[in-house]
Amino acid sequence: MTISYTHSIFKIKANADFTIYEDDLDNIVWHDDNPTNITKTQILLKQTELQTVEDAKPENVKKASGKQKLKDLGLDDAEINALIGA
Repeated sequence: MTISYTHSIFKIKANADFTIYEDDLDNIVWHDDNPTNITKTQILLKQTELQTVEDAKPENVKKASGKQKLKDLGLDDAEINALIGA
Protein backbone atom coordinates (compact mmCIF):
# COMPACT_ATOMS: atom_id res chain seq x y z
CA MET A 1 0.00 0.00 0.00
CA THR A 2 1.25 3.45 -0.86
CA ILE A 3 0.86 6.00 1.92
CA SER A 4 -0.97 9.09 0.67
CA TYR A 5 -0.39 12.72 1.57
CA THR A 6 -3.89 12.78 3.03
CA HIS A 7 -3.14 9.86 5.35
CA SER A 8 0.11 11.50 6.39
CA ILE A 9 -1.58 14.81 7.23
CA PHE A 10 -4.24 13.06 9.31
CA LYS A 11 -1.46 11.26 11.23
CA ILE A 12 0.05 14.67 12.01
CA LYS A 13 -3.31 16.24 12.93
CA ALA A 14 -6.31 13.93 13.09
CA ASN A 15 -8.93 16.65 12.62
CA ALA A 16 -7.17 18.67 9.90
CA ASP A 17 -9.58 20.17 7.37
CA PHE A 18 -8.08 20.49 3.90
CA THR A 19 -8.25 19.55 0.23
CA ILE A 20 -5.27 18.48 -1.89
CA TYR A 21 -5.71 19.12 -5.59
CA GLU A 22 -4.09 16.80 -8.15
CA ASP A 23 -2.10 15.03 -5.40
CA ASP A 24 0.18 18.08 -5.28
CA LEU A 25 1.41 19.38 -1.93
CA ASP A 26 1.73 22.84 -3.45
CA ASN A 27 -2.03 22.74 -4.07
CA ILE A 28 -3.40 22.29 -0.55
CA VAL A 29 -6.33 24.40 0.53
CA TRP A 30 -6.58 24.51 4.31
CA HIS A 31 -10.25 24.93 5.25
CA ASP A 32 -9.28 25.42 8.90
CA ASP A 33 -6.45 27.89 8.06
CA ASN A 34 -3.86 25.28 9.16
CA PRO A 35 -3.72 26.43 12.80
CA THR A 36 -0.81 24.13 13.66
CA ASN A 37 1.20 25.32 10.64
CA ILE A 38 1.78 21.90 9.09
CA THR A 39 4.52 22.26 6.49
CA LYS A 40 5.23 20.43 3.26
CA THR A 41 8.44 19.10 4.85
CA GLN A 42 6.52 17.68 7.83
CA ILE A 43 4.07 15.95 5.49
CA LEU A 44 6.87 14.43 3.41
CA LEU A 45 8.74 13.26 6.52
CA LYS A 46 5.60 11.68 7.97
CA GLN A 47 4.83 10.00 4.64
CA THR A 48 8.35 8.54 4.50
CA GLU A 49 8.08 7.33 8.09
CA LEU A 50 4.69 5.69 7.51
CA GLN A 51 5.78 4.17 4.17
CA THR A 52 8.87 2.65 5.80
CA VAL A 53 6.68 0.98 8.42
CA GLU A 54 4.23 -0.23 5.76
CA ASP A 55 6.97 -1.62 3.52
CA ALA A 56 8.52 -3.51 6.45
CA LYS A 57 5.35 -5.48 7.20
CA PRO A 58 6.01 -9.18 6.54
CA GLU A 59 3.29 -9.50 3.91
CA ASN A 60 4.72 -6.57 1.93
CA VAL A 61 8.29 -7.85 2.19
CA LYS A 62 7.14 -11.22 0.81
CA LYS A 63 5.20 -9.56 -2.00
CA ALA A 64 8.21 -7.44 -3.02
CA SER A 65 10.46 -10.49 -2.87
CA GLY A 66 8.04 -12.49 -5.00
CA LYS A 67 7.83 -9.73 -7.59
CA GLN A 68 11.62 -9.54 -7.78
CA LYS A 69 11.86 -13.30 -8.29
CA LEU A 70 9.36 -13.08 -11.16
CA LYS A 71 11.40 -10.23 -12.70
CA ASP A 72 14.53 -12.34 -12.34
CA LEU A 73 12.74 -15.03 -14.36
CA GLY A 74 12.21 -12.50 -17.15
CA LEU A 75 8.63 -11.37 -16.61
CA ASP A 76 7.84 -7.69 -17.12
CA ASP A 77 5.68 -5.52 -14.84
CA ALA A 78 2.55 -6.01 -16.96
CA GLU A 79 2.90 -9.79 -16.83
CA ILE A 80 3.56 -9.76 -13.09
CA ASN A 81 0.53 -7.53 -12.44
CA ALA A 82 -1.63 -9.84 -14.54
CA LEU A 83 -0.51 -12.80 -12.44
CA ILE A 84 -0.95 -11.21 -9.04
CA GLY A 85 -4.01 -9.14 -9.85
CA ALA A 86 -2.40 -5.77 -9.15
